[in-house]
Amino acid sequence: MKEKILIVDDSPETRILLARFLGASGYDIEEAQDGESGLNRVREFMPDLILLDIVMPGIDGYQVCERIKADPEIKDIPVIFLSVRSEAEEKIKGLAVGAADYITKPFHRGEVVARIENQLKIRRLTDALKAANAELTEKQKSLDEDLQAAAGIQQGMLPQQSPQIKDLNIAWKFMPCEQIGGDIFNILRLDEDHVGIYMIDISGHGVPSAMVTFSVFQTLQPHMGCTVRKTPGFSPDYQIVPPGEVLKALDAEYPWERFEKFLTIIYLIIDLRQGNLIYSSAAHPPPMVLHADGTVEFLEKGGTVIGLDGILPFEEEQRKILPGDKLLCYTDGVFEMMNKKGEIFGENRFYDLAKSLIHLPVHLMLDEIIATIRNFVDGAKLCDDVSLVGIGFKDRKK
Repeated sequence: MKEKILIVDDSPETRILLARFLGASGYDIEEAQDGESGLNRVREFMPDLILLDIVMPGIDGYQVCERIKADPEIKDIPVIFLSVRSEAEEKIKGLAVGAADYITKPFHRGEVVARIENQLKIRRLTDALKAANAELTEKQKSLDEDLQAAAGIQQGMLPQQSPQIKDLNIAWKFMPCEQIGGDIFNILRLDEDHVGIYMIDISGHGVPSAMVTFSVFQTLQPHMGCTVRKTPGFSPDYQIVPPGEVLKALDAEYPWERFEKFLTIIYLIIDLRQGNLIYSSAAHPPPMVLHADGTVEFLEKGGTVIGLDGILPFEEEQRKILPGDKLLCYTDGVFEMMNKKGEIFGENRFYDLAKSLIHLPVHLMLDEIIATIRNFVDGAKLCDDVSLVGIGFKDRKK
């Protein structure tokens, strides 16, 4: 389509001259003889560019330009002033009211054409940029909606309520960052006497990490007596699969080459009848056992991250658990919280906080930890998900 130019000038000779050589240059031309008719023609014709005289009967060119720039529907149309006034002050005033350029009469045909083409090129680029931005905005809106849906799915994989197990008090907290990430945890009732707990952190953020999270979550669903894979639950001969074997199976199932993601995991099995737990870790932050006597242990046995093709064995360890003890599992997001001053929450601050709360029930302990983290970051954006699971061991006689 031809680009459209509106000529607003009270001189018929000027309009005829401009219309003649601009028409010959391939433009679609419309004319107006004064400011008021020019404003009317702008809205009817919707030109791509306006050539505007300054000195005209009625409202002058400066007023016309101001009114054009004040109208949201036409303000982006470039205006080039044509005037016999050659003083610098007049040119400055013209640019100040919104003109894109200023040509002094008498003008040279080549100069007019060159300046028009320059402004139209800028307008074409601006229009292309606006179209691209609008498309990008629409895509971003669609992406945001998809991310919200993915975040909903991810949170739907978390326990929806604390499992009711007679000998345990169980509580958990999940504080997601703005991006969907790779944290997931679960509490599994393996049989009447055994409870399984795992917590996982997939490297990275966004959709790729979330997809791996979903895949691992599906893999770790317990299959009662009918699976050949070493997932939490039972082996084919109805024996509970030890934590080290579960981690070994995950390491084989999720090599780095499959998703280019590493994952850390802690997997524990609590034996309620015997009062002990067995666990293994794949480079996950070590859970804390807060004993009723005030001492603290860290469960550090295990191996390297999942995905390195079994370069190290996943060692297991067994620990005795007494009534009144508490178990605290967490992801490294609790350490990495940063406030607006650039200070990191850090491991020592977290460990000292947990130790100071040892006297509280686990659900209140987690409430205090989350409240302390929120107070520390003081409105700053979270840089990682924060996951916490607390287990309180009751006295079986009560």
